[in-house]
Amino acid sequence: MRLAAIDIGSNAVRLIVKEISGRGETLQVSKVAHTRVPIRLGEDVFVEGAISREKEERLAQTLRAFALLMEAMGVKRYRACATSAMREAKNGAKMAARLAESTGIQLELIDGQTEADLIFSNFEVSLLDRSRDYLYIDVGGGSTELTLIREGRRVEGRSFKVGAVRLLKDKVDDKVWDKMAEWCGAMAKVHGLSAPIAIGAGGNINRLFKLGGCMGSDLMTHDKLTSVVDRMAACTYTERMVKFQLKPDRADVVVPAGRIYLRAMELFRSKGILVPKVGLADGIILDVYSAMRKG
Repeated sequence: MRLAAIDIGSNAVRLIVKEISGRGETLQVSKVAHTRVPIRLGEDVFVEGAISREKEERLAQTLRAFALLMEAMGVKRYRACATSAMREAKNGAKMAARLAESTGIQLELIDGQTEADLIFSNFEVSLLDRSRDYLYIDVGGGSTELTLIREGRRVEGRSFKVGAVRLLKDKVDDKVWDKMAEWCGAMAKVHGLSAPIAIGAGGNINRLFKLGGCMGSDLMTHDKLTSVVDRMAACTYTERMVKFQLKPDRADVVVPAGRIYLRAMELFRSKGILVPKVGLADGIILDVYSAMRKG
């Protein structure tokens, strides 16, 4: 059967459709389609505190298109989740209600904890070594979710208002960085963590991973990631698009995103990062499938 996820982020809105068959150890999951529309809701929210009518209309058009695509592809069930930008917007809840009425797509404004839980569900079906400690890092446009994993289980997790678009707009409070450092230090001490391997989720780390010459199950070292981020930071916005073949909405946020990954790794003394190319939307689909099994 085909299931779908709509991820309404601070930078872009995504539709992912997957086909799922089997169950348990024989569960097979394959991607059918991935559509991304760079609306960048965070530009409004992190500066003005609310989402403009213009961007609301663009989001409405996108959701109507997604509804048609899901119908055409025979999607049996979907879930649509909005993260940092919409949950922080003072008009976010009312806007979600209007969009549900005008597009037929029911939106959930999920909190940071729920977002972290959905992202972590990807780890449960991965083939990573369960004997190792991991730091799962998901950097979005408006927030960063950090999750500590031991023996394949989530032991701690927290969401911070540090994101690529928010950092680009200089809207990250210094106190948030301090809180992140305090939490990471406390977690390392409480759980006796020593240089856990980082796992990166999000479009920016996927691109940085590829630009660093890494692929598949390669471990990208902290030094290599630093080198790639520094090389891109030395280029202008236009140069990044031309030299690294980046889309306009990726070229400006990739450097601030890279710096957030590096900062999180440094706080836990992680020497390298794995990039399995899964994120919130993938976790949403697994959650939809799990709910169907239970129901």
